[in-house]
Amino acid sequence: PLPASAAATKQWTQIKVPFADTVYDIDFDSPTHGYIVGARGSFAETNDGGNTWEPRSFSNLDAEEEITYRFQVVSFKDGEGWVLGKPTLLLHTKDAGKSWERIPLSPKLPGEPTSILATGSNSAEMITSSGAVYTTTNAGRNWKAQVKETIDATLNRISSSGVSGASYFTGSIVNEQRDDSGSYLAVSSRGNFFLTWEPGQDFWIPHNRGTPRRIQNMGFVRGDIKNGLWMTLNGGKLLVSGAGVDLNSEEFPFQEANIKTGGYGITDVAWRDDNEVWAVGGSNTMYVSKDNGKNFVFDKSANDIPGNLYNVKFFREFGNMGWALGSSGLLLKYVGENA
Repeated sequence: PLPASAAATKQWTQIKVPFADTVYDIDFDSPTHGYIVGARGSFAETNDGGNTWEPRSFSNLDAEEEITYRFQVVSFKDGEGWVLGKPTLLLHTKDAGKSWERIPLSPKLPGEPTSILATGSNSAEMITSSGAVYTTTNAGRNWKAQVKETIDATLNRISSSGVSGASYFTGSIVNEQRDDSGSYLAVSSRGNFFLTWEPGQDFWIPHNRGTPRRIQNMGFVRGDIKNGLWMTLNGGKLLVSGAGVDLNSEEFPFQEANIKTGGYGITDVAWRDDNEVWAVGGSNTMYVSKDNGKNFVFDKSANDIPGNLYNVKFFREFGNMGWALGSSGLLLKYVGENA
C-alpha cells in the first residue's frame, strides 16, 4: 500500500494576520467583509474576502486596557456586530465596526457570558456559563431570559440519577454551541455528561456520554441538532450520532468514526456539505471525510506549522468559504483539492 503521506491532501492555505496571538473567532457579514478576534486584544478586519487583514482597535478602550482582554466571539449581521471579551466585556457596532459602544452587563447575571449571536437590527442572543440564554431587541439595554433556571438549579432540583455525574451538579458548562435554529448543546466542565436545550423548553436536559472517556468537545451535524451530534473524546476519538435523535432521551446512539489521530485530541468538526467533513485538532492536525463522517484521511496543510488548531468554520451563505483558526496567529483558508 501507499505510505499514508501519499494519500494526504493539502486543501488549506495559510493567510497572514497582523498579530501572533491565538485566533478565537471569525465572522463575515458579506462575501468580502469580515473580522477576526483573538487573545491579548487582537482584532482585525478584511475587505477582500479574507486574503488580507488590517489590525483594528476599539476607540473606547485605551491600548493598555485592550491587551488585557481575550476577545473570544465576534458576530456580524448586515453591518451590525458584537464582540465578546474576557474578563467580561461586550461591544456593539451599528456601522460595520467604524464605531463601537460598550454594553454594560449586570453583575447579577448567572455565570459569565460565553457567546453572542447577532440576530438582526439591535437584536442579539447571548448564553452564559450557567446555561442562561438571553435575547435583546434594544441593543443590550434589556435582556429577556429564555430558560427558566440555570443548569445547576435544574440538576439539583430533578433527580438525574440516570445520567452519570449529573446529580447534585456543581460547576459550569463549557463548549456551548448553538445550531442554526436556536437549539443549544453544552458539555459539563468535567467532561462527564452533556446537555441540550431547544427553544420553548423550560429547562436543559442532561444526557449520558455513553463512554468512559471524557468529552472534549461537541457540535451539530450540518449545523442542525435534527441532523445529529458529533462528540470528540480524550485520546483523539470522534463519535457521530444519526439524524432524528430523541432529545428527551438519556442515551444517544453514537457511532465511532474511523479516524487515526495518533492520540492527538480533536478540537472541532465542521460539515462543508452533506458528505465532506473536516476535523481539526492538536499539533495542527487536519482530517477530511468524504462519506459524511464515517472515514477520515489526513490533510497535511498545517503539518509544518507549530501550534494547535481550535476551530473550523464554513460560511454556506458566502459560497461555502472555509476557515480554520489556531494558536500563534494561525489562520487557514479552504482552497479545496484543485488548488
